[in-house]
Amino acid sequence: MSKKEKEIQAHMPSAEEVARELGKAKSIDDFYGKDGIFSRLFLKTIEEMLEAELTTELGYKRYEAEGRNSGNSRNGYYTRKMRTSGGDAEIKVPRDRNGEFQSALLQKNSNEIEQKITAMYAKGMSTRDIQELLTDLYGIDVSPETISVIIDKVWPLVEGWQNRPLAPVYAMLYLDAIHIKLKRDGRIDNVAVYNVLGIDLDGHREILGHWVGDGGEGANFWLSVVTDLQNRGVQDVFIAAIDGLTGFKEAIQAVFPQTKVQRCIIHQIRNSLKYVVWKDRKAFVADLKTVYQAATREEAQSNLSKLEQTWSGKYGAAVRSWQNNWDDLATFFEFPKEIRRLIYTTNTVEGYHRQLRKVIKNKGSFPTEQAVRKLLYLATMDITKKWTAPIQNWPLILNQLAIRFEDRFPD
Repeated sequence: MSKKEKEIQAHMPSAEEVARELGKAKSIDDFYGKDGIFSRLFLKTIEEMLEAELTTELGYKRYEAEGRNSGNSRNGYYTRKMRTSGGDAEIKVPRDRNGEFQSALLQKNSNEIEQKITAMYAKGMSTRDIQELLTDLYGIDVSPETISVIIDKVWPLVEGWQNRPLAPVYAMLYLDAIHIKLKRDGRIDNVAVYNVLGIDLDGHREILGHWVGDGGEGANFWLSVVTDLQNRGVQDVFIAAIDGLTGFKEAIQAVFPQTKVQRCIIHQIRNSLKYVVWKDRKAFVADLKTVYQAATREEAQSNLSKLEQTWSGKYGAAVRSWQNNWDDLATFFEFPKEIRRLIYTTNTVEGYHRQLRKVIKNKGSFPTEQAVRKLLYLATMDITKKWTAPIQNWPLILNQLAIRFEDRFPD
């Protein structure tokens, strides 16, 4: 038994004391009420443990003469509310004259409350909602301003995470953006937050960062994002999965010229169906599937020609969108099915975005860019704590990557 455990045990009520109290009980409230037996014993135990903590801090017991010249001494008490099973109650907390005594017992409780506040905020709760819940569950009144101060403590962690060194090589990157409402210059703007999800050579998923857009053209901003990845240590990326943003490919290959770029098939399907009326969609999609579900690139190109012959007269714009972007749409045909499954769509990062939207859906708008990054960081820590296992069949995929990128694969 540790010294701390012995101290706690020494200040627990004795069996005789408990028996005396039980003998006085006449009703259920005498047991469990606010002023009942268990509440009184609990509060008395807490107070005696606090006295023991101060004694250890000062180095002498109350009324001992040798403590008079120690440079510090007891200085009365202050009261503090605690929640018990019977409701709120007050305890006496001892204090020292120099104001140096900090109870580890109460500090532990304070840290737990701070952790709960941060966790609730990470789930998307507002400061007002958190305040009400703390009052209901713990009987403590914490102002929204105090809650904001507690949440602000994570900012150094946000900056450290955003600027942390990254792996030199990533097997795959998924690049996408979500949109939030942000107050800027007296108005509320719809702003893109650019996110990158990477899969390292161990097969683990990792969010590499969040970048709040400046309102400019997306492709230009992506160039600054990819440059930041390079500055943080990324030297090579085998495959990048992107949506259909114009100039996206150029932004990536300006920094990583050897990276294979795969344009998202799902985005492409959605975009092309905008040109097709409802009654023809079923037939059009059936012909389209023969293109992107083909076994080889040659078969896919042949089926794309058939799609053109069948539908170009009626839906030329839909067919041309596949022809004009074919090189980037067909990249996944270069790889075995295990890799194709991972890269033909950006669903991997979109799944992450769906979880982020659950958190930010109750936010009308964000007051600052810092507020955006704090919430996204906390939400990301909550989401990714479950990302412990590598991608399914990763050893097989890694072998395929080692063959396909043999000249660039690290030793």
